Amino acid sequence: MTNLSEANLYNGVAVDPRDEGRESPSVVLKYPAYKDSGVEWLGEVPEHWMLMPIKHLALLNPRKSGFAGDTNQLCSFVPMEKLKTGVVQLDEERPIEEVIGGYTYFEDGDVLQAKVTPCFENMNVAIAKGLTNGIGFGSSEINVLRPCKGVNTEYLFYRVQEGSYMSFCTSSMIGAGGLKRVPTDVINNFKIAAPELFEQIQIARFLDHETARIDALIEEQQRLIQLLKEKRQAVISHAVTKGLDPTVPMKDSGVEWLGKVPAHWNVTRSKFVFRLVSGYAFKSEFFQKNGDGEKVLITPGSFDELGKLYFSEKSTVQYEGEWQSQFELKVGDLVMVLTDLSYKKLILGRAAFVERDDALLNQRIAKVIITPKVKDNYLWFVINSDVMREQLKLTASGATVFHTSPEKVGDCWMALPPEKEQLEITAFIEKFHFKLDKLIQQVIDTINLLSERRTALISAAVTGKIDVRGWQPPASAPSHELEQEAM
Repeated sequence: MTNLSEANLYNGVAVDPRDEGRESPSVVLKYPAYKDSGVEWLGEVPEHWMLMPIKHLALLNPRKSGFAGDTNQLCSFVPMEKLKTGVVQLDEERPIEEVIGGYTYFEDGDVLQAKVTPCFENMNVAIAKGLTNGIGFGSSEINVLRPCKGVNTEYLFYRVQEGSYMSFCTSSMIGAGGLKRVPTDVINNFKIAAPELFEQIQIARFLDHETARIDALIEEQQRLIQLLKEKRQAVISHAVTKGLDPTVPMKDSGVEWLGKVPAHWNVTRSKFVFRLVSGYAFKSEFFQKNGDGEKVLITPGSFDELGKLYFSEKSTVQYEGEWQSQFELKVGDLVMVLTDLSYKKLILGRAAFVERDDALLNQRIAKVIITPKVKDNYLWFVINSDVMREQLKLTASGATVFHTSPEKVGDCWMALPPEKEQLEITAFIEKFHFKLDKLIQQVIDTINLLSERRTALISAAVTGKIDVRGWQPPASAPSHELEQEAM
C-alpha cells in the first residue's frame, strides 16, 4: 500500500503524486466498496461502516450525580482560555466541593470541546488527560463528550474536528453576538458513519502521526513569525535611538533605556514632544444595541501587535453633552493604550493611527496630541519601540490590571533627531516594514495551507474517503516534504 506520508490530498482523497502522468496509475487510497449514506453531508461511506447519530458514539455532558468520590479532594480546574486544540492546560487545582455546583464536570478520557463562539470555530477541543485524582471541572461553556463502550477516545477527538460537523454546528448556533452556542441537540443528533473499534484505533493512529508532523511544521513557521517580529522591534528601537549613520559621533544620554545617542540629537521628556488626552468611561446606559448613529469604541483589545487597529464588532453608543467632540476621533488621529489587561497581554504602550471616522475614545486609551517638534509617523515608531515600552512598564501599577497615566507617560524619555533625520528614519523603517510584512504574510499563507491540509486529512480519514487500515508509520518522515506540499 502506498505510504500516505508521501500523498497529496485532492478533493479530500489521498493520492500518490508519483502516479501523475502514468498510463496505469496505482489505485487511489479508497475503500473497496461504498454505500449511499442518505445524509447530505456524508455522501457515500464505506459499505461496512454503521450510520448513527453522535449520541450513540458518546454521552454528551455526563451528569454530576454520576460522581461518587470524595468532594474534599482536589481536582483539576479548567477555565475556557486553557482549552486549546489538542491541549488542556492543567495548572490550576480546586477542592471539588467548591466547584461541583456551578461548573462542568469531566474525567480522564473525556473529550472536551468549546461550545461558544469563537472558541468552537477555533477548534478548541482536546482529550482530558492527567487530571488531578482523575477528575476535572471547568467552564460552563465547555461540552464534555464521554466515549461509549466500543468507541476509541482518540477517534472521537478527531471525529468532532471534521469539516461537515464543524460547519453544521456553527451554522446552527443560537444566541447573540459573542454568546452564540451550539445547541446540545444539534450535536447529539448529528448523523455520522463509524467503523468498528479496531478500525477507529487505526484511523486515530494514522491521524496522530500525520497531524503531529503538520503541527510541528506549523509550530516552526510560527516561531519564524515571532523571530521576524522581534527583528522588526529591534530595527525600530535601534533606528529611533542610534539613527542610521554608524559613523556619527555619539553621546551618553544619561538615561538607562536610551544609552548612547547621536551627539546632535536632543534628549527630552515626552511631555515636551506630545501630550495625551484620556478617553471616556462609557457607562452601560450609553449603549444601544439597535440605535441610530452607530459608533465604534476603541478599547485596549482593539490594538494588534503590529500597531494596527481592528474591530470584531460595532457598539452603538448613545451620548450627549459638551464632551462629545473631545472623544470623537477622526482619520489620522494617533491613539495609545494606557493599560495591560494582564501581565501576559503586553499591550501597554501600543499605538495606532485611526483609519475610520466613526470611532470613539474609550477609557484606558489616550489620544496623542502631537507638537510641531515631531513628525507623526516618526512618533508612532518611537511609541511602539521597545525603548518606550520598557519605560512604560516601570510607570504602570495595579494588582491584576496594570495601567499608567498621561502624566507618567509624559515623564518618559525619548531621543529626538532633527526633522530631516526623522523623515529619513521613517522612510527607512517603512521600507523595512514593507519587506518584512511581505515575508510574514508568506509564512502566514504557508500556515493556512498546512492548516487546511490538516483539516482535510482529518475529514477524509474519519468519513472514510481514504482507507488507512494497512497504514504503518514510516521509518522517517522529513518535515520539508510537507512544507513543499503546502507551498
